[in-house]
Order: sequence, then structure tokens, then C-alpha cells
Amino acid sequence: MSVKIKICGVSDNDALDAALDAGADFFGLVFYRQSPRHVSHERARALIARAGSRAKSVALLVDPTLEEAIETARQTGPDLIQLHGSESPQLVAEIKAATGLPVIKAVAVGSLSDATGAGAFAGIADFVLYDAKTPQDGPDDLPGGNGVAFDWHMLDDIKDKDHFMLSGGLTPDNVAAAISFTKAPMIDVSSGVERRRGEKDPELIRRFIAAARAAPQLG
Repeated sequence: MSVKIKICGVSDNDALDAALDAGADFFGLVFYRQSPRHVSHERARALIARAGSRAKSVALLVDPTLEEAIETARQTGPDLIQLHGSESPQLVAEIKAATGLPVIKAVAVGSLSDATGAGAFAGIADFVLYDAKTPQDGPDDLPGGNGVAFDWHMLDDIKDKDHFMLSGGLTPDNVAAAISFTKAPMIDVSSGVERRRGEKDPELIRRFIAAARAAPQLG
């Protein structure tokens, strides 16, 4: 089974085209205003239309209200919703039911208890994305896309091996090792394919996807 690849924080045509041409399975659109990768509803609609059926679109929200999540889904028409804040299992369930869309729930990992605590979303979120906890000395307070990795050993004992995504500090140089070590069926990258914060590099996108595809296939 081939690993699934998500390029997150896509905000322009060049980045999207590079991801699509290289064979990305998902692309993420960030609706968090503090992020340098933030896109408007109008821009998101244009990118989703440009992608067509070549890859699935993911709307990334951070601690939205139920109404905000519904409105983003209505305005942009994504294939999935990613919740990247401190959303409760109840809110995740409500957003999934109200929008009718599959939901990715991001979990910030800084300790083993963070990783095991993701079990609270079992049977609720369609996928759990394990990302590194925001560094305290970071340039801003972004919940993701900080280019920071966590100890992959923390995922050794997770129960649902088929429905998790790995993120945090992935680059073209380490993604193959990450896939081999964690057996992640899906991977997610943002800052690791940027030339500068918030600006995707098409060549890095192509290199990342090629490296991920060259990793040992999952059994």
C-alpha cells in the first residue's frame, strides 16, 4: 500500500500545480488568520476548482465554532475538514455531522500522554494527525507548520495504525525515514517544503513527494 501525501498550507497556483503534478493525494487550505498561509474563502474556491478531481482538498480550521465550520464548508466546498486546535471530541462529532465531511483531528504531541490521549477521538474523527507541540520560543503562536519534529517513539503503541497521519518537521531529507520508522499510512508537510515561512517552493514539493514515494511500501 502506497503512503498518502498531503501538502498543507497551499495558497498559490504554482504550489498547487507542483503538488498535483507530483501526485499529492491531498492539499490543505489554511483558514487561520494568524498563519502566513491563510487563504480567503474566495481564493480557496479558486484553488479547489483548479485542482478538480486530481487531489482532495482539506479545509484547516483552528478552534472554530460549529457555525464557522459550517460556513467555511458551505463557502468553499472542501473534501475534508482538518481541526488543528484544542477542539473537544463533542465539537469534532458535531462538525462532522453538520457538514457531512470526513474530519482529520490534529493532536499536538509533546509527551507520551499526548499521543495516547488521542484515543479520545477514536470512532469520532476519521483520521488523527500527530503533530509536534508548538515550541514556546517560536516566532509566533501557530498550532502547526513550525518545522518541529517530535519523538516518533511516542507512536509505538498507538492503537489505530490505519487511520493516522504524521506531521511535524518532515522534509524531503527525512520523510522516507519517518515513513519507515512509524509505518504512517499518511503524511502531512507544510514548512518542510517552503523557501521561506509561508511561501511554498515547487521544487521542494516535488522532492518531498518523490522521496515519500521512494520509501519502502507499507505492507
